[in-house]
Amino acid sequence: MSVAHGVRRLGVIGAGQMGLGIAFVSAVHAKVPVLLHDKSAAQIKSGLSLMDKLLAKDVSKGKITQEAAKEARDRVAVVDHLKNLRDVDMVVEAVSENLALKQGIFRSLSAELSPKTILATNTSSISITKIAASTIPEGKTASDPEGRESTSRVVGLHFFNPVPVMKLVELIAAVQTSKETLDRARAFAIACGKEVTSSQDVPGFVANALLMPFINEAIMCLEKGIATRDDIDKTLKLGMNHPMGPLQLGHIGLDTCLAVQQTLYTGTGDSKYRPSVLLERMVDAQWLGKKSGKGFYDYPSE
Repeated sequence: MSVAHGVRRLGVIGAGQMGLGIAFVSAVHAKVPVLLHDKSAAQIKSGLSLMDKLLAKDVSKGKITQEAAKEARDRVAVVDHLKNLRDVDMVVEAVSENLALKQGIFRSLSAELSPKTILATNTSSISITKIAASTIPEGKTASDPEGRESTSRVVGLHFFNPVPVMKLVELIAAVQTSKETLDRARAFAIACGKEVTSSQDVPGFVANALLMPFINEAIMCLEKGIATRDDIDKTLKLGMNHPMGPLQLGHIGLDTCLAVQQTLYTGTGDSKYRPSVLLERMVDAQWLGKKSGKGFYDYPSE
């Protein structure tokens, strides 16, 4: 029997590629009003501009009508403070892969929002359990009723980049997450037009525990001079029938790749997850891939 997600209004924190993508599929497919928050006015402007382009592209391809595109765009509004999300039924956080940053946001959400609001994180590697623990009200403990209730509504909803295109969402339960929270989160992801897989709360979950070491190993091959960039990618595309080579996959953001690899390394203590020195230097240089215009490949501005 299907479970109703019960999300009449959604909050999204972060208007970057991931946050905007989540807002897009929520407005277009789930057809729920979305309140979008980002501290950066420039990021909000850029994100909404991207949404307009995506909607126009879908109209031009006949995927949606002009009327449906306008209705979806009208569902998305901007709020300037987290407290303005108090009436939403679910929040999805989509900020940088930084535990302290996420804990601060979830601590604020727990204090500002209704105790019934589902608090979801789009993290691709960080412990959902650690994030959930940050929602315990001040002066309470994890075993107090308030602590148990607050942490039980935290869940991992890992969308993939680019969100409007990629069909998967990883669903991750913290040790504290309730079955109701999990069921509703799954139902919402399905309403957004996604397939859902589940993972235990381990570093990298399933997707990035497999993908990021693959990319990291390819970067090490380049770093050691074993093969050129083009030959590394060609080997995987033509020899393994991969649609993209591992160095091309850096378009997701080399800073994100490094953050996830560091989470795997520190979270497991296993030396096989040590980040490539070249990856670290690329991030130091701000050569992050498509988002900065340069990575292992050049990305001319559109």
